[in-house]
Amino acid sequence: MSESIAAAVDHAQAPVLSEPIIAVQHVYKSVTDSTGTLEILRDIDFHLAPRETVAIVGASGSGKSTLLSIIAGLDTPTRGTVRLAGEDLFAMDEDERAALRARKLGFVFQSFQLLGNLTALENVMLPLELAGSRDARRRAAEMLERVGLAQRLGHYPKVLSGGEQQRVALARAFVVQPAVLLADEPTGSLDFATGETIMELMFALNRELGTTLVLVTHDRAIAERCDRRITIEAGRLV
Repeated sequence: MSESIAAAVDHAQAPVLSEPIIAVQHVYKSVTDSTGTLEILRDIDFHLAPRETVAIVGASGSGKSTLLSIIAGLDTPTRGTVRLAGEDLFAMDEDERAALRARKLGFVFQSFQLLGNLTALENVMLPLELAGSRDARRRAAEMLERVGLAQRLGHYPKVLSGGEQQRVALARAFVVQPAVLLADEPTGSLDFATGETIMELMFALNRELGTTLVLVTHDRAIAERCDRRITIEAGRLV
């Protein structure tokens, strides 16, 4: 192979650099009450690339879930900021942050957070309807079929198993094709086998849709499947 051709191949195969989808910039979080001030997060600073899968790990009380809430703009830092797709979350008011979340973020929680008075289909349709989608029913039904619940569209959460409820939650999170999916202990209330199935599905959807996945977990095996692991200890990056 000539040098010119080799150089062209090397250039074609070189990774394309892009702006971080999430930039956590020197974030501190503290709360003060009658007993004094508790430092929850201290100078947390990192960037995440588009399509990256990242596990945030650490002991209970280390600040993992607080950090996830700040990344989502659901909680505010004492100091520092977070940029989501280049936009400074904390230069916005709450309505602006909510609008950005609706466009860019999906959520999966340990407790599923489904609305009990809505069917599986209606739960998945909800974020699409809030976004003004005209084909919410079709898209929601297709996503529920993708997660293996085509026969459960009309069922309410109370008659679904834990694994089925988490599948509905995954469908609801991914149906808007978010740039970022935030998951807080998504298998924490499931048995091992069901949790494994849910994680396989989550990673498969992540690959298919090109979503950046940020996952809080105590499960070492799950964390090791991610591209990166971010460890928090006593509110600091380790």
